Amino acid sequence: MRDSLATALKDAIKQQDKHRVSTLRLIQTAIQDRDIANRGAGKDPITDAEIAAVLVTMVKQRKESAHQYEEGGRLELAQQELDEIEIIRKFLPKQLSDADTQRLCAQVVNEVGGDGLRDMGRCMNELKTKYPGQMDFGKASGIVKDLLR
Repeated sequence: MRDSLATALKDAIKQQDKHRVSTLRLIQTAIQDRDIANRGAGKDPITDAEIAAVLVTMVKQRKESAHQYEEGGRLELAQQELDEIEIIRKFLPKQLSDADTQRLCAQVVNEVGGDGLRDMGRCMNELKTKYPGQMDFGKASGIVKDLLR
């Protein structure tokens, strides 16, 4: 994933796409920050799965910002945030459909042997490990909770 980000940044610089360059640099900075934090803790640089998690967080932050800008009547800034979301999403794995999410949640609950709400954390950890960046874990949490009742 690091290579595809670097290649995209080079292409954006060549095309003089300032907005794309700034967004890609923000992504790389966020990844570097996590790498530095890991190095300080004696860990390896972050994996592709962790990079996907960083990108998901960036998308969430931009959605919240765009919403606040819209409420404040700053539509041009809201549009800028939405444009950044589209750039970031190009590097995320394809999102699973609601039907696939439901099926995979049921599968994980069976694999973990979940038989009550006390197994919720184990099921969610398994989903986050298997499907980073591919699933809306907020929806998944509700599905798993219903399955465990």
